This record gives sequence, C-alpha cells and structure tokens, in this order.
Amino acid sequence: MKPPIHWSDFSKIDIRTGTIINAIPFAKAKKPAYILTIDFGELGLRKSSAQITKLYHPQELIGLQIVAVVNFPPKQIANIMSECLVLGVVDGDDVTLLTPNKKVHNGKPIL
Repeated sequence: MKPPIHWSDFSKIDIRTGTIINAIPFAKAKKPAYILTIDFGELGLRKSSAQITKLYHPQELIGLQIVAVVNFPPKQIANIMSECLVLGVVDGDDVTLLTPNKKVHNGKPIL
C-alpha cells in the first residue's frame, strides 16, 4: 500500500468519463499498445497510448465508455502525444479497463 494522502492531494486529479471513438495498433510503441481517441464531451477529443492489447481487440473498444485522468501534462510516446491516462486494474501483464456500469455523459467527473 502507498502512504496516505490528504483530500487536497486527491482533489487535484481530474478523472473523467469518456467514450473510445477510435482504436488502432500503435506500431511504433516499444511495448504492444493501442492509440485510442477518446471523446470527453465538452473537454473534446484526446488521444492516449494504452497497453491493453492482451485483453482487448481494437474493434471491441469502439463505443466503450472508460475512466481517465485528463489533467496530466501531455506526454510524447514515440510519434504521438498522449493527452490522458486511461485507468485500469493491473494484474501482471493484464490490464482491465475501468468502466462505468451504466452509460453516463462523456466528460463527467469522478469523485
């Protein structure tokens, strides 16, 4: 377990819902990954590199609602700029995406 944090630390993280509208293999990534384009509603479209190839195929990701951190600075990964961090449960090499259990509006905050 990591050390305890204060609410003020957690409240700095902007976690939102979004819908994956495109997913393609990321050929230039060092580890197998997809380039995801995610619709965050009023926040617009953002790209992310996601190492989720073991459990997901690109076509099944289209239309999937996910949860992501949207206020990290963009990060250059190979030839794309990753603009958000998609959240998932890590179990060894397997990553299971965090998803709302009911459809919600894109861009809604997670508290």
